[in-house]
Amino acid sequence: MTNVDKQIEFEQLDAWWRAANYISIAQMYLKDNPLLRRPLTKEDVKTHPIGHWGTIAGQNFVYAHLNRVINKYDLDMFYIEGPGHGGQVMVSNSYIDGSYSEIYPEFTEDEAGLAHLCRVFSYPGGIASHAAPETPGSIHEGGELGYSLAHATGAILDHPDVIAATVIGDGEAETGPLAGGWFSNVFINPVNDGAVLPILNLNGGKISNPTILARKSDEDLRKYFEGMGWKPYFVEGTDPEVVHHILASTLDTVIEEIKEIQKEARQAPAESATMPRWPVIIFRTPKGWTGPKTWENEQIEGTFRAHQVPIPVDSEHMEHVDHLIDWLQSYRPEELFDEQGRINQEIKDLSPKGNRRMSTNPITNGGIDPQPLVMPDWKNYAVDTTTPGAVVAQDMMVFGEQARDVITKNPTNFRIFGPDETKSNRLNKVFEVTDRQWLEPKDASDEWQSSVGRVIDGQLSEHQAEGFLEGYVLTGRHGFFASYESFLRVVDSMLTQHFKWMRKASDQPWRKNYPSLNLIATSTVFQQDHNGYTHQDPGVLTHLAEKKAEFIREYLPADANSLMAVMDRALQEEQVINLIISSKHPRPQFYSATEAEELANEGLKIIDWASTVSANEEPDLVIAAAGTEPNLEALAAVSLLNQAFPQLKIRFINVVDILKLRHPSVDPRGLSDEVFDTFFTKDKPILFAFHGYEGMIRDIFFLRHNHQLMVHGYRENGDITTPFDMRVFSELDRFHLAQHAAVTVYGEEASTFSEEMTQQLKEHREYIRKEGHDLPVVENWKWSELTR
Repeated sequence: MTNVDKQIEFEQLDAWWRAANYISIAQMYLKDNPLLRRPLTKEDVKTHPIGHWGTIAGQNFVYAHLNRVINKYDLDMFYIEGPGHGGQVMVSNSYIDGSYSEIYPEFTEDEAGLAHLCRVFSYPGGIASHAAPETPGSIHEGGELGYSLAHATGAILDHPDVIAATVIGDGEAETGPLAGGWFSNVFINPVNDGAVLPILNLNGGKISNPTILARKSDEDLRKYFEGMGWKPYFVEGTDPEVVHHILASTLDTVIEEIKEIQKEARQAPAESATMPRWPVIIFRTPKGWTGPKTWENEQIEGTFRAHQVPIPVDSEHMEHVDHLIDWLQSYRPEELFDEQGRINQEIKDLSPKGNRRMSTNPITNGGIDPQPLVMPDWKNYAVDTTTPGAVVAQDMMVFGEQARDVITKNPTNFRIFGPDETKSNRLNKVFEVTDRQWLEPKDASDEWQSSVGRVIDGQLSEHQAEGFLEGYVLTGRHGFFASYESFLRVVDSMLTQHFKWMRKASDQPWRKNYPSLNLIATSTVFQQDHNGYTHQDPGVLTHLAEKKAEFIREYLPADANSLMAVMDRALQEEQVINLIISSKHPRPQFYSATEAEELANEGLKIIDWASTVSANEEPDLVIAAAGTEPNLEALAAVSLLNQAFPQLKIRFINVVDILKLRHPSVDPRGLSDEVFDTFFTKDKPILFAFHGYEGMIRDIFFLRHNHQLMVHGYRENGDITTPFDMRVFSELDRFHLAQHAAVTVYGEEASTFSEEMTQQLKEHREYIRKEGHDLPVVENWKWSELTR
């Protein structure tokens, strides 16, 4: 390229940047007259300009330059916007490249369309001030501070030709998840996976404070990133002409370096790959770059004061409107737009073509080539339950066989993620066919560790593991995240953001559906015998249940067959978050494959062999259970009641899909009142043993006919103690359950039985403090046929 050609190219880059900046500012302040072709009046200006200017110019600068390298190197690249609020960036740039108008034809490529674009930004009935599902090219919610690197990494796994250009705000860089995100390079295989190009945008200020990394010297930052295994490149300055040349040269260097890393690595098998030093760009430009320098004798550009709306102009305060006009005209709009208000063609020519545009890259809309999972027949691994409870097995261990074969049948679009707990969660069977992917050096003491693997659990970070899964799912692939139950609370805000993304994406007809986001919670609240109270919290059930019902499923399978039936269903669903609560400990196995399939499909079932009346006969008492330990204790309570009161007519219900119990007015999948009453009756006492907080069940029953409800769930008590004693703490044990039911049904007639239960509990308490383990009558309990 000649010097003349280079100069033309830089002029084109600068014009794109100025156009993006101009449109971004107009979106904040204006609702009409976007090109200032008549005097600006209060009717043209928004009453409440809302937006975040501080990060905009820097991001627009980067976006323009990424377009250049996409064209030069024919890259398959997409953009992740890490800074919290910079929604104008992706909107403005997709409007310039034409994709916004293609997706939303009402935003025409002329002055009227530009006015419409300005009006709707951060405006009632319009679009958000951050990257959102409505924004072309986005997979990452702009308010999700801290997860940009994790999402980027999940997106490029198994996509060897993709580069995720990931802009990271320096405020975002201070969050725990993002700090942990720098470990992402440990899990990227340069043979089978794509590349993440982090661009750390150090502009110096947060909302009202300086940023930590921006105050560190280049020398200290170099040491930091080199120590983390990255190769840092510094781009900094305030003069756009100078920074244009530095960034262009740097991007050429790092793109060629990425290509060379991949070329060299791909000359050998993926199994022999080692962790390269991927490039990272540290981009230092002023916060609010090219905006107002000062206001009322205080510095704006380069300080936290540039964070949001930098000058006070709105429709009711027009006294400073000349300053807004001067600011907008500093970008020389007459050079950017033609007479009709269209962006000049020589600027648009910088845009990559078709799906090479970052705004239309298919990876950002459900994936490059999304494929459904090929599922094994889970019944091949079914546990024999001819005699209910006779076989003892570990639910997660059995499910591991199913998961192993899902990996085998789906070698490039299914992964398992977790925070160093795959083995602890008893998924050992998957390591018969795969390893943990890990690119750091391997040691002889390592177990199942290699450069390739379908399991990524090598970092003790729920944020990272969950973020990897989200990035993987948002780009059309499948998987699950397994975690200890209480630690799911670490990422419940991430789950909320993912739900919100799905909900808003579902409103966009051009958005494709996403595969389900699957969470498996183990080491549950009622089985934490070595960790105790600190590890007890089933609140993720309640947290997710509060979200919009169409997007949430919560399954509580009671045994291995039920778990596999649920997972077969959950892994094939779309546009939902599935929460599955499972046990990893040895447990009696109760439900046949046929029963398990019905439980997974219908959500609940009257269990004939655990009831003393037929399904069509009116019971005296309904006992329902949702969860592994609740199911076990409820069945044991049925036995106790049947022995003491053989005349008592008991109906036993196992519930797996707990949210199907909700009223149809709350959940469109909810059982009708008529169907609900066929299970729970209209007026008979109901004893409900539940895995989570009791208020959730009371809420479910609030709109139903039958309020004769006794709920036993988690009651926020615990200790380091025996497994059974942990249930006693919450009165979810068989003795409390049977006692409560008997007294409710028989009153004073049950006093003798009630005293027996109290004595059993006293004996239990004394025994575990003496012997250190549970009563033999508890540990050795077996289900036996009922007296009918």
